[in-house]
Amino acid sequence: MAQEVREVAEAYETAETDEATGGSEAAGAVADGGVTLEAGLEAILMVVDEPVAEVTLAQVLERPTHEVAAALRRLAAEYTAAGRGFELRDVAGGWRFYTRADCAPLVERFVRDGQQTRLTQAALETLAVVAYRQPVSRARVAAVRGVNSDGVMRTLVARGLVEEAGTDPESQAVLYRTSSYFLERLGLRDLSELPELAPFLPDDVENLEETTK
Repeated sequence: MAQEVREVAEAYETAETDEATGGSEAAGAVADGGVTLEAGLEAILMVVDEPVAEVTLAQVLERPTHEVAAALRRLAAEYTAAGRGFELRDVAGGWRFYTRADCAPLVERFVRDGQQTRLTQAALETLAVVAYRQPVSRARVAAVRGVNSDGVMRTLVARGLVEEAGTDPESQAVLYRTSSYFLERLGLRDLSELPELAPFLPDDVENLEETTK
């Protein structure tokens, strides 16, 4: 009987201690198997192929969104401070692991396997015009580049980097914009993070466009 009393007393003291500390141990763990919140986030993000929103992660892990957001930022800071070969980034409305920029050449060398995986110069030029002038028609893209870009535009649409964005109310021409996949591939949160391009544009871009209407 005395042994049972001692066990009850010890259990009561443990419960009081947990309550006094705010349940700090529980705050860092997911219900399933006592896995920490950080470990749960790492496990999920390790297998995704596109950025995952904080609210989605919170639903899967059954934790408040603000706790998940704070944990993600802690992990990102830890990886950066440790100089890891990867980083956790907030891009295109979600979180995903990316190769750190310093290590990109090594990864490229590993996965290239002798095949040409990059976009052509024409595709890069067209993609840049769409990114900075969107929504934009193919005629306007051609005006900036000085050549017909229909075939290149179809390639960019097929690769998921560019998508249709309605029609021009005046000319009824199909308009194009960059996709969320474009943001993901460039590691951007939104288009506001595109580098400033104005200093590199020719002064007569508007005139070139007008002559093609």
